[in-house]
Amino acid sequence: MRLTFELLPTLVFVVVMICWFVFAGVFLLRKKPPSPPDRKREPGSLFGVALQGMSYGLVWGLRRATFTPIVFGSEPISILAGWLAICAAVGSVWLITMAVKTLGKEWSLTARLVEGHKLATSGPYAFVRHPIYTGMLGMLVATGLAISHWAALLAALVIFFIGTTIRVRSEEKLLREAFGEQFENYARSVRAIVPGLY
Repeated sequence: MRLTFELLPTLVFVVVMICWFVFAGVFLLRKKPPSPPDRKREPGSLFGVALQGMSYGLVWGLRRATFTPIVFGSEPISILAGWLAICAAVGSVWLITMAVKTLGKEWSLTARLVEGHKLATSGPYAFVRHPIYTGMLGMLVATGLAISHWAALLAALVIFFIGTTIRVRSEEKLLREAFGEQFENYARSVRAIVPGLY
């Protein structure tokens, strides 16, 4: 048991790093279908992208000693945090993969509508309106639990939520204009990022 506890931070680090490679691969190596022309774009969402990037910079930049638990002196909390990091990383990569697959040609870094845009409500979009942001949140938490100081993780979460809120509002402004009552009904029944909370 002691050996398992001592190896857990290393296991968490390895799993989270593998998930980061897969996360990046989902976006960089995916087969890109031909993108139809933009119908409308919301450039204000770029500020949200910058804040989300800053939150990742915090958890990557303010690291604790390598292969150490996030909480010292409490073995049960350290074990729980380690397994939570692994589950968050693996679950996030799966969620993001499914969301990108569901969106296909409609996926974009910034908020936009394309010609023939359809409102995504199936797959992971049946559980949250923005599953890619949910997955990004999961990767932020996993990374923070794996390598960062707890205070940096808390600050990163605040910055991430501000950036994500900006992006959600930008995207949903376009979706409301394009889909009207259909989007309003969907938004009333499905949370934006975290099922049951936000």
